[in-house]
Amino acid sequence: MGLSRHRIFSTLLLIVLLLDSNLIYGNTEKAVEGFSIDSYWWLFLIFGFFLFSIGYMVKKTQKDQVFAKEKELWKKMEISFSSEIEKLKETIDATHLQLIQQEKLASLGQLTAGIAHEIKNPLNFVNNFSELSIEYVDEINEAVEKLEQNETTEDIKSLLGDVKVNLTKILQHGSRADGIVRSMLMHSRGGKGIKEPTDLNELIKEYVNLAFHGMRASKNPINVDIKVQLEEELPKVLLNPEDFSRVILNLCKNAFDAMRDKTELLGKDYLPKLSVSTKNLQDGVMLVVEDNGPGVPEEIRDKLLMPFFTTKKGTEGTGLGLSITHDIIKDHEGVLEIDSQVGEYTRFIILIPKIH
Repeated sequence: MGLSRHRIFSTLLLIVLLLDSNLIYGNTEKAVEGFSIDSYWWLFLIFGFFLFSIGYMVKKTQKDQVFAKEKELWKKMEISFSSEIEKLKETIDATHLQLIQQEKLASLGQLTAGIAHEIKNPLNFVNNFSELSIEYVDEINEAVEKLEQNETTEDIKSLLGDVKVNLTKILQHGSRADGIVRSMLMHSRGGKGIKEPTDLNELIKEYVNLAFHGMRASKNPINVDIKVQLEEELPKVLLNPEDFSRVILNLCKNAFDAMRDKTELLGKDYLPKLSVSTKNLQDGVMLVVEDNGPGVPEEIRDKLLMPFFTTKKGTEGTGLGLSITHDIIKDHEGVLEIDSQVGEYTRFIILIPKIH
């Protein structure tokens, strides 16, 4: 703290009064008569010393203030530099992690391509021979028609009809599996599948049902109340059905897994619910998949779409489901949004543009 001029002069006056008691008692004349330079030479010396001390103290106080300000400035700069260094370190660590993830994805892509190629060969035999067998069944049926009709021929035609239905189902699902394998190969090679006008409602009905039955066939099935609310007369959307079916399967599977964890925690007091809905918007189509599971904390919500990030225990999850889902949606020029409240719900909102 600095010393004001008024305080300095007040101090000097007090010293003068203390040195001459005549001034204290108001005997001014006697004080003046008894005053001389010889008798009070030490008074001027004290005044000078006192003034010097005051000046020194003021100067020192000013230097201390400047030093304190510079110290505070350096402290702030040090904190700022430390913060920048920490941010740079985090950026380097994140970049390093991304490089590792890219390497894993590259290795996984090569592995996927090899597996898909090996699956495709026997799958071609299944599809080709089922198609050929359907033709044989038609030829046999034509030959039976030329025979004399009786109860035996009717039984033969009935059996041939059942065989044809079974072969048609084998061909249908084999063709779907072939489409999935082709999609895997295109994904691993960086290619893009063929998009075509698709009935999104029908695709949702089929794959929500498939996801549910797949969950029920797993080692830890749960009871789920599923509500599918699809807007009627929804316009067709330009999709790759094989790719987008994986989006529906992944979102439903994640919802089932999350609700299973909450079921284990709450027991019979909790009823898992899954809601899937579509809505026709002005510029696109909206698909919403919502569950009443444990929810997603806000601090990890942005990490859900990162490759290999998973909230599942141990080796239960690969951390690729939502990452691949996000990539597929972006490939369809769509947007994926996540809304959640811990302990209440998780809602995935997908916006797909209409066909122009």
